[in-house]
Amino acid sequence: MKKLFTALTHRTPLGWLQLKHDLTRLLTAMSGIAFADILIFMQFGFLNALLSSNTLLHENLQADIVIMNTQALNWGELSTFPRRRLYQALDIPGIESADVLYVNSVQWKNPQTQQKTSVMVIGMNPDRSAFALPEITQKLNEIKLPDTVLFDRAARGEYEEAIAKTELGETVTAEIERRTVSIGGLFSMGASFAADAVIITSDQNFLRLMPKRQPGTVSLGLLKIEPGSDPVQVRAMLDAHLPDDVKTLTIEEFINNEKTYWATNRPIGVVFGFGAAIGFVVGVVIVYQILSTDVNAHIAEYATFKAMGYRNSYLLGVVFEEAIILAALGFFPGLGISIGLYALAQKATALPMLMTTTRAIGVLILTIVMCGISGAIATRRLQAADPADIF
Repeated sequence: MKKLFTALTHRTPLGWLQLKHDLTRLLTAMSGIAFADILIFMQFGFLNALLSSNTLLHENLQADIVIMNTQALNWGELSTFPRRRLYQALDIPGIESADVLYVNSVQWKNPQTQQKTSVMVIGMNPDRSAFALPEITQKLNEIKLPDTVLFDRAARGEYEEAIAKTELGETVTAEIERRTVSIGGLFSMGASFAADAVIITSDQNFLRLMPKRQPGTVSLGLLKIEPGSDPVQVRAMLDAHLPDDVKTLTIEEFINNEKTYWATNRPIGVVFGFGAAIGFVVGVVIVYQILSTDVNAHIAEYATFKAMGYRNSYLLGVVFEEAIILAALGFFPGLGISIGLYALAQKATALPMLMTTTRAIGVLILTIVMCGISGAIATRRLQAADPADIF
């Protein structure tokens, strides 16, 4: 190890010297790698925002097991099932409580702009919050009042004035399905790709807003298990006991099901993943062009090294040294610009666009791999170069 360290520290940094010899080419290479990294960062950022925003509700549910219709694909495409399935679930040992959740997407008039937009309305038991959010739990008495709802302050759209009035205790009204409702309080959840906003109210208020909805048909069943019970084991007993028109998922499976649906079953998830792959390919091509041009420009010098007795491994090391340096020099500008673009995207879309350490390290590794592949391709001519042919 000591000999290796000594060899590395005393080695002439030929790759770096060649790169900085032509600053124009170096800056072009850095710009190309930074562009590829920005493209990858943005695709990963939007993909993560897609998955995170569409599982915010799931992650805040106060439930251990979820019951849903077997034909339901995800939260946004729920089919109803009979409410009596929850009563049947209570027969299973280990089930502590069972609550219903009504879910429907509707058009409502923005109380500030009077423009119609899509919102998700959720009706729940007002005596026991379905969500582990203190802002909701503390306002359960509000939604017991007729035609009163809680509104998401992190919704996408122009709601600043309406939110400010609500926080001051003023009455703010809106219209849902030709019925006037009052905003009795606020909570923070966040917009998603499925809906611009979330509205929470009691189960009775939900049924008033949806008069065609039968009270005996529910969207989701939320089960809490007794302390010490195994959710997987309880779920297996539920599957054996309940009819085939419903299926059960642990809360972790429920979240993963939503992520899988958006990542693989919806075109938008596939597009973001494909975009990241395209960014990687673009980076490989750009770095290959730079390194290939550099090898061609110094082919005589490389041939001289060969004639002097230097092995191919040494010359390949020089090219790979250039590739690693380019990866580092291009990555950090790309990271800085991407952080700024994340902030702008989050402000414009109300989606959770946050740079994480894991993502930054992952893209750095991809950048190194990208430059390594480019270096491997660029060195093919170098390995075949014969000093006798060149001179």
